Amino acid sequence: MENFPVINFEKLNGEERKATMEKIKDACENWGFFELVNHSIPCDLMDTVERLTKEHYRKCMEERFKELVASRGLEGVQTEVKDMDWESTFFLRHLPESNISKIPDLGDEYRMVMKEFALKLEKLAEELLELLCENLGLEKGYLKKAFYGSKGPTFGTKVANYPPCPKPDLVKGLRAHTDAGGIILLFQDDKVSGLQLLKDGKWIDVPPMRHSIVINLGDQLEVITNGKYKSVEHRVIAQTNGTRMSIASFYNPGSDAVIYPAPALVDQNNEVYPKFVFEDYMKLYAGLKFQAKEPRFEAFKNHLGPIATA
Repeated sequence: MENFPVINFEKLNGEERKATMEKIKDACENWGFFELVNHSIPCDLMDTVERLTKEHYRKCMEERFKELVASRGLEGVQTEVKDMDWESTFFLRHLPESNISKIPDLGDEYRMVMKEFALKLEKLAEELLELLCENLGLEKGYLKKAFYGSKGPTFGTKVANYPPCPKPDLVKGLRAHTDAGGIILLFQDDKVSGLQLLKDGKWIDVPPMRHSIVINLGDQLEVITNGKYKSVEHRVIAQTNGTRMSIASFYNPGSDAVIYPAPALVDQNNEVYPKFVFEDYMKLYAGLKFQAKEPRFEAFKNHLGPIATA
């Protein structure tokens, strides 16, 4: 199996730029994932984010998770659990407006650090979208504009911890899915693994690397690129030892952004993907997240709009 793509972001500034752009292109076309190193987010900031996230979990969330597991009888399960994930999570919204000040239990330092981290991730996401435009032959700023809607992009972070699980063969940390949105930037634990992606019918580990940011592409980029880039199914395998930290930030279109294939990437009526409003897609996705993505696209192709899943 070929190596998981690791991109040294610093090399974009030197004579290896062309080769690095080619690596990014290959990763987007053949993996849907890549790992960024030397991405300009300070290591000491990342260390502080990690320390405060792990402290917050131990102090505010660990006991709640244990109570949930006990109430659902999950420790003694004998058959596969298909309706729940072995994870403890909370969500932060950054754009169009932040809710960080409203999240209970967060200390002042943690709030401040997560705001600073989010600003740097937002900048990195926009830099990456520019690089994708360049590789796709789209005009400068096309993807950012496509995501913009009337109020700008939506951007938020899912902070997750995956505690040790006694039955990882029966309970997934996070069930297999593709991400609904645009571009995802993940700061993951470098000691406890668990994230896997599906490539050529096989599950492949996304290697934990210190101070790296894992990038993956969501369904919206698949639509805008008319399938040139694909969102890729991935999952988290729970581990019997160690708690895995995952901080995934989602740079997504604005809720009223109209998403459709870029005309420059459509040849002679080969428009494969539908046109829809991002918010409508998210309503559909909410009920079908852990199912195949193709019927979601088909639903909008047939002008059905959101499908009632209840």
